[in-house]
Amino acid sequence: MIRAILTDIEGTTSSISFVKDKLFPYSRARMMDFVIRHAEDPDVVKLLDEVRALCGKELSTAQVAERLLHWIDEDRKSAPLKALQGMIWEEGYRNGDFCGHIYEDAVRKLKEWKAQGIDLYVFSSGSVHAQKLLFGHTEYGDLTPLFSGYFDTRTGAKQEADSYREIARRIGLPPVSILFLSDTLGELDAARSAGFLTCQLVREGADSGPAVHDRAADFDAINTSL
Repeated sequence: MIRAILTDIEGTTSSISFVKDKLFPYSRARMMDFVIRHAEDPDVVKLLDEVRALCGKELSTAQVAERLLHWIDEDRKSAPLKALQGMIWEEGYRNGDFCGHIYEDAVRKLKEWKAQGIDLYVFSSGSVHAQKLLFGHTEYGDLTPLFSGYFDTRTGAKQEADSYREIARRIGLPPVSILFLSDTLGELDAARSAGFLTCQLVREGADSGPAVHDRAADFDAINTSL
């Protein structure tokens, strides 16, 4: 019996193009200016120091910003980068530059599952802050009350089974009672290795690879009677 659902964001609840073509370019265009403007803010200082530690050498503020831009271009899953991107996106959401994209079927089914007593959680490579911003600023309103918790790469890499074991521990449920939703095969493999139930979202004709997990074209097609 499914007692909780853990969902990815990009390609699952939300369009890949929204993240790739809207959010990433927005943060890239503003990263240098944001870092310089906030270089003395305590929260930003901590993140810049994390970048320096990851690089293993002392860097000027401008050099840190340049490294962050390089990581954006590489699509690096770096925790300090994701946190800084979240801060930049927060300005964009609050300025009304964009709304968080959520598929209509995802909104409807998330609300239905919540009403049925299934606890909902998010696991994304984007920071927890960025996740809450996206779900908090949608055309359907603030969806954050639907979720009981959020996880990002500070919990662990998305393609490592230990990350899902840790999430199950924090949720307080056996893995076999948690359904993980994602479009990415490596993430689903890791979750299943940890004992989770899995379903691969195959939206908009995406190349889904070999059929080794349950599949659904949208949230309406997800089987929650496992």
